[in-house]
Amino acid sequence: MMKIGMLTSGGDCQALNAAMRGVAKSLYNCIPDAEIYGFLDGYKGLINNNYKLMSVNDFSGILTEGGTIIGTSRLPFKYINEPDEEGRDKISCMKKNYKKLKLDALVILGGNGTHKTANLLSKEGLNIVTLPKTIDNDIVGTDVSFGFQSAVDIATNTIDCIHTTAASHSRVFIVELMGHKTGWLTLFAGMAGGADIILIPEIPYEIDKIIEAIDKRTKEGKHFTIIAVAEGVISKEELEFTKKELKEIRKREHYPSAAYRIGAGIMQKTGQEVRVTVPGHVQRGGSPCAYDRVLATRLGSKAAQLIMNKEFGYMVCVKNNQIDKVPLSEVAGKTKMVDPDSGIITQAKAMGICVGL
Repeated sequence: MMKIGMLTSGGDCQALNAAMRGVAKSLYNCIPDAEIYGFLDGYKGLINNNYKLMSVNDFSGILTEGGTIIGTSRLPFKYINEPDEEGRDKISCMKKNYKKLKLDALVILGGNGTHKTANLLSKEGLNIVTLPKTIDNDIVGTDVSFGFQSAVDIATNTIDCIHTTAASHSRVFIVELMGHKTGWLTLFAGMAGGADIILIPEIPYEIDKIIEAIDKRTKEGKHFTIIAVAEGVISKEELEFTKKELKEIRKREHYPSAAYRIGAGIMQKTGQEVRVTVPGHVQRGGSPCAYDRVLATRLGSKAAQLIMNKEFGYMVCVKNNQIDKVPLSEVAGKTKMVDPDSGIITQAKAMGICVGL
């Protein structure tokens, strides 16, 4: 018999359930008496020893369900060594409960912050295997993360829907998409949705360049403009400030988000009418797309294979369209950014898409 723990941590996304199903069905198929313990609400469940002994039926019918059947929560890594609300050492509690259940391995599904903690637990001697989950697609070591394509599809549909109303009213429409540090989601959805201007955190923008792009479209007889903006964008002028100074500036501005700030700049300089749409957490929700269902299933099955082979301290990943593995030490604490000189940015520019420069 083999005892496996499983938890999902950080923000939810599509295909978490599909990935857990891939792990579970592969384990049950090879080890019929395997026991899977689902820790509830992420690392909190492991700290508090709050778990559910899963059954085969728990993993049935969840391939198409969004969210996570065992719940999730955020545990910022910067606070990992601080005592919890009850004064307990978080890492000690997690190790204790892992050993108390006599687990053979712990499967962790999550993004960047989740992988930092997973790597720490691996260094502490726990048998860890992880899966890359994020709509931001910013995990180092994998070509793509599950949840990303589903979010791209939703964001693209939002841009598609904006086109008709923008054209009807001859307005500038800004669609603000998720992505605090990276612009993968905005870049892909912007290109797929036919956005005229795409602004991402990796490329600080100039408001005058945005206005030039709008004016150029107007002169060409195109009386509306669609701008796809990642929530974490920053202007070239703002690069001169420290994070603390920028935070104070944001407080004084009173703009709800980046899209409103950029919209105000456009209206002030041109007098043109601007509307903002923020789909928000809709991008994380709903049923996973077919691509993500297949990807999550394959990654889950690979994770089960690593466990059965006693290969621990790895994240399963995608490399050149093949399911592979990468050491956690090469993943934790790193972020996969969009390279401003990459092919996709060059191709976007060649299509006439303005990136704010």
